[in-house]
Amino acid sequence: QVQLVESGGGLVQAGGSLRLSCAASGLPFSSYAMGWFRQAPGKEREFVARISWNGDNTYYADFVKGRFTISRDNAKNSVYLQMNSLKPEDTAVYYCAGHRGGNIYRPGNYDYWGQGTQVTVSS
Repeated sequence: QVQLVESGGGLVQAGGSLRLSCAASGLPFSSYAMGWFRQAPGKEREFVARISWNGDNTYYADFVKGRFTISRDNAKNSVYLQMNSLKPEDTAVYYCAGHRGGNIYRPGNYDYWGQGTQVTVSS
């Protein structure tokens, strides 16, 4: 059974930082590219970042470039999202997912979603 478990969310003031973690089990993690998405109330789920299976290639949504960093540790079956200079508009539930291929921006091209972790940024 595949399971992805996100953690690390919380309440932070604008300008602060959080580090999200996603622990994976039940899938060949080191063979999977991994991504982070987010979904704010009343909005569609949107792409945040994606990292290749070996960590050599990363992609970011324009609105997080220079502020967020995606990384992974295949020995720990984990992927991370370091979020700095947080803004109130970053408030959302953040999800990790395994990218099975195709357009990296489309949620439909990802498998094995976690339950999400809430990030709230106060102004």
